[in-house]
Amino acid sequence: MEPMINIALRAAREAARHILRAYDRPDLIKVSEKAPNDFVTNVDREAEQIITESIKKTFPNHRFITEEGTEPETDANSDIQWVIDPIDGTTNFSRQIPHFAISIACLKRGKLEHGVILNPVTQEEFIATRGRGAQCNGRKIRVTDRDRPEGGIFASAGNYRQAAYPGHAAVIEALINNQGNYREPGSAALELACLAAGRIDGVWMHQLKLWDIAAGCLLVQEAGGLIGDFSGGLNHLKSGSLVAANPKLFKSLGGLVRTHLG
Repeated sequence: MEPMINIALRAAREAARHILRAYDRPDLIKVSEKAPNDFVTNVDREAEQIITESIKKTFPNHRFITEEGTEPETDANSDIQWVIDPIDGTTNFSRQIPHFAISIACLKRGKLEHGVILNPVTQEEFIATRGRGAQCNGRKIRVTDRDRPEGGIFASAGNYRQAAYPGHAAVIEALINNQGNYREPGSAALELACLAAGRIDGVWMHQLKLWDIAAGCLLVQEAGGLIGDFSGGLNHLKSGSLVAANPKLFKSLGGLVRTHLG
């Protein structure tokens, strides 16, 4: 295993222990609203600080891009950037729904190099390194080889309110009309990890942040999946909107999403 993956895993495990203590004691969780329907808890901030401090023990001069902004950028010119979401799926966490994750990605000169997604409740650890494949708890994972929507499982995440919602609903309707199944469990990172692990067949996500998707995108790519933006390009990390699927379904799902959301 790559040394930087080990460092990220160590940090994620430390944060997971802290998160689980609060998960079992809801009275310790204090929820506030950052924006309409966008929540944060004290545990998000505490876990983020645990992760950044753990990584800084080894790499004090690396740059950190974090959801909750607890860590100021150490060096804006650093070649290495750590992108961290301490709890992706905060609403699920705050309501004791066991579908949330720690997401840590490492970028080198803007390219994804390493990714870790850890579900503190199930103790599943998804990891990927560019060019080295993807694993879950030491077992290699791959996307499915399903070639049609019928019987497939598709998931989504993101901000579909107001103008975007009719297009989002149209994509769901088209998949269901083709005997596909739809899920929206509430954690973009875990949805991408599930795609990489062959548990679902395709996803689309709208207007998310880099920390929501960075580690998951690398997992999908290293597990043999394809990813693009809503226009058919490769600007998904910047736009925050993406389509991802196994190679056999990518073209059809991407076309469907472009028709209604592109």
